Amino acid sequence: MNYLLQQLLNALQLGSIYALIALGYTMVYGILTMINFAHGDLFMIGAFLCFLAGVTLGLPFVPTLLLSMAGAAMLGAVIERLAYKPLRNAPRVSPIITALGVGLFLENFTLALNPYPKHIAPLLPTHIWTVGGVSVSSLQAIIIVLSIFLMVLLDLYVNRTMTGMAMRAISWDRANAALMGLPVDGIISATFAIGAGLGGAAGVMYGLAYPVIDPYMGIMVGWKAFISAVVGGIGSIHGAMLGGFLLGAVEVLVAAYFPSTFRDFVSFSLLLVLLVGRPYGILGKPRPQKV
Repeated sequence: MNYLLQQLLNALQLGSIYALIALGYTMVYGILTMINFAHGDLFMIGAFLCFLAGVTLGLPFVPTLLLSMAGAAMLGAVIERLAYKPLRNAPRVSPIITALGVGLFLENFTLALNPYPKHIAPLLPTHIWTVGGVSVSSLQAIIIVLSIFLMVLLDLYVNRTMTGMAMRAISWDRANAALMGLPVDGIISATFAIGAGLGGAAGVMYGLAYPVIDPYMGIMVGWKAFISAVVGGIGSIHGAMLGGFLLGAVEVLVAAYFPSTFRDFVSFSLLLVLLVGRPYGILGKPRPQKV
């Protein structure tokens, strides 16, 4: 029983990271009905910014986290303006191809700067508590609590602020929102920035929990977060959270009780099964397509 509880705690940690990244996918899809396949590489950039700020510059954890989030957010907004905004009226395949190209650019740009994996030294003191036979590290607690805090903050922002209401209005009908005087371009850029900032925060947490990072780390983690968003219901903030925690639990429990090589197979099988049975996800709703 203690072993199961320990694995569930590990699943909560991994699921928190997946959920934060999945929120970026779901926010962009919710407002533009577009999949930003470069989002996993923004998570990677967040991890490398953590290395730059925390290891190279020697900054403590909080400034490192804030700088990584801010850097990823600014990069996300710049990418939206330069790569995606000119394609809003293009065929739907064009932004997808562009997103893949942006991801390859970020990976190879980072690789060109330094091709070697980086090790992120601990930025926080490590304490381990044993509760009922289950070991809880201070890093696990911080990752889980901070992730949930950021998710709650995002939920309040989207549902309780004027900017959040503008986001929801644009996601429902962009043309009418523009006619009502809403700054559509600014809101879309803000959406990309917020999603990228959350991805940057996830990169910091991942880099501290699994401290070896490399330019290609965002590929598989990005796909896992995308699966989380689809499983939960892409376009649904609560769905992205649920999908992240669900996929984290599936991966950790499969690796705990079966050969670890089964983990990715089960994750992608979950996506296929859901797409067949409920293509709009657990909490998602079918969206009418305009013709």
